[in-house]
Amino acid sequence: MKTIRYRSRGEDVHHLEQILTKLGYTVFVSNFFGKDTHNAVKDFQLKNNLVVDGIVGLKTWSVLIEAEKNLVAFNDKFLSEKDVKDFAKQFGLELAMVKAVNEIESSGKGFLLHGRPRILFEGHIFWRQLEKRGIQPSQYVSGKTKDILYKKWTKTHYKGGSGEYDRLEKAAGISDKPEFHDAAFSSASWGSFQIMGFHYEHLGYASIDHFVSEMYEHEREHLKAFGKFISKTSFKGKRLIDWIKEKNWAKFAEGYNGPGYKKNKYDIKLKNAYVKYSND
Repeated sequence: MKTIRYRSRGEDVHHLEQILTKLGYTVFVSNFFGKDTHNAVKDFQLKNNLVVDGIVGLKTWSVLIEAEKNLVAFNDKFLSEKDVKDFAKQFGLELAMVKAVNEIESSGKGFLLHGRPRILFEGHIFWRQLEKRGIQPSQYVSGKTKDILYKKWTKTHYKGGSGEYDRLEKAAGISDKPEFHDAAFSSASWGSFQIMGFHYEHLGYASIDHFVSEMYEHEREHLKAFGKFISKTSFKGKRLIDWIKEKNWAKFAEGYNGPGYKKNKYDIKLKNAYVKYSND
């Protein structure tokens, strides 16, 4: 590949702009290296620890091509329409019900761009998981841990995306004791359906590491975990799968996401998504 920059022309520019488009940038794909491409390249360089100069030389080409390869592998982990239809048939659910939960829990995306499952780390759950393992969390509270260890739920410390992995790894690294690793990974919700890690034993996984490794495999594994969860978990006298079959969105939402569902209007969002997919 040639070194190209702002106002360059040719096939290499066209190839560059195709890659940038695949990576989510809005650029006009042509043979001309315009200002939009220049800005996209600088943003890519910034996010990938490269010199931010807008020049696509050997290093930037290498990282761009690797990112494109990772994106292809990433796309291979997605659910297909057939996967969702087969699941709905297996559990006696309407297809729209499954699609509604998938959309509301993770915007229909179970993986981050670089192939790691989507997660959300919960510091208040980490507190409880440490207590469950006989560890007093208050001993580890400090200015450095205030964003990962707290007694009551708050969304103040959410970072989203890969930032949640920073929080997870920070929590797991508080101590070399294996209990901290297990407690931390049990305190994140995982994948397309955001199943909390601490459910691993209830769902039949051998360990938290076994559960996490399955979440890395494919969105089909996320769907399997969802099936296990709603069929094995009871709430107010019925399994979650029964509440969803009855279209009792409030009961399903409370059982699935806890009492905070009202504040987040989770039941209303589910209902609206269900109606949308029912009309497709």
